[in-house]
Amino acid sequence: MAYWLFKSEPSTWSWQDQVAKGDAGEEWDGVRNYQARNFMRQMAVGDRGFFYHSQTEKSVVGIVEVIAEAHPDSKADDPRWECVDIKAMMPVKTPVTLDRIKSEPRLSEMALVRSARLSVQPVTEEEWRIVCEMAGVDP
Repeated sequence: MAYWLFKSEPSTWSWQDQVAKGDAGEEWDGVRNYQARNFMRQMAVGDRGFFYHSQTEKSVVGIVEVIAEAHPDSKADDPRWECVDIKAMMPVKTPVTLDRIKSEPRLSEMALVRSARLSVQPVTEEEWRIVCEMAGVDP
């Protein structure tokens, strides 16, 4: 299993929107960055991810699961753009802010710290465990 981080502006697509989709989940569409698209191409069904609210909140607020591997983005006119489908698994008990992540020395190499703008990012197993502990959930 691999781990990821999915960033979304809550005013565009929030954790509550994701939860409302239930087990059917939703396409993680609209990604127009080659590196982020390539990360989605690496994902497998069953991979887990952090759902991260960007903009004003800047925090991990939930955990999602990949339920469909990369496929054409239904909202793109260009076949180069692909996406995965994800479903909400659980909210975190304590949102983990970007400031908290940056203040944790063991997370200094995390993609979120180094490449903050990238909307889809890999998370190492150790980073996953640390952030889950900070969030009050079982890794």
